[in-house]
Amino acid sequence: MTIRIVVADDHPVVRDGLVAILSTQPDFAVVGEAGDGAAALAQVTALQPDVLLLDLEMPGLDGVAVLQDLNRRGAGVRVLVFTAFDTDERILGAVRAGAAGYLLKGAPRDELFSAVRVLHAGGSTLQPLVASKLIRQVQAPTATIGLTEREAEVLGLIAQGLPNKLIAAQLSISQRTVKFHVSAILEKLGAGNRTEAVSLARGHGLLA
Repeated sequence: MTIRIVVADDHPVVRDGLVAILSTQPDFAVVGEAGDGAAALAQVTALQPDVLLLDLEMPGLDGVAVLQDLNRRGAGVRVLVFTAFDTDERILGAVRAGAAGYLLKGAPRDELFSAVRVLHAGGSTLQPLVASKLIRQVQAPTATIGLTEREAEVLGLIAQGLPNKLIAAQLSISQRTVKFHVSAILEKLGAGNRTEAVSLARGHGLLA
């Protein structure tokens, strides 16, 4: 049986490399490629692949947004996140959004091949490092309200009145990532804006 795959990564060289590696397997067929989130969704809709190999950091819609959209639609594709991001909050966000597997770039090719086959067979796969981070997040004190460690850090800086640009500089992350965290914080706290989020967080004992 041939496993039909779409590869979504915004770096052409990385994407070409993945296509070349996957194409060495007789039971794999790369049927589509995408350089951004919107294109990934379009490819999945048009081609109905078995597995979507998805990077998280892409222009426009990021990987988590793609996962959330696929989840809302009830798309049958199995998603393997293949990314350089190993931070706890990105892992947790992707798994919560519906990723069936999470593999870090740099993993041996045999591990990639195995992950694709496991997902196609209906299973799920996480590297040991990824699994341990996920378990640690679930067990973290902030899990009572659902905030990840990084979201708690962002919340603390919001409480200090810092705008996204300064939060990004302080945490050495992009402003787009800060926006992602702020949106997640507002949603988890049920807040309509940053001021309300700070007030609710204090009520939950998340801020002094």
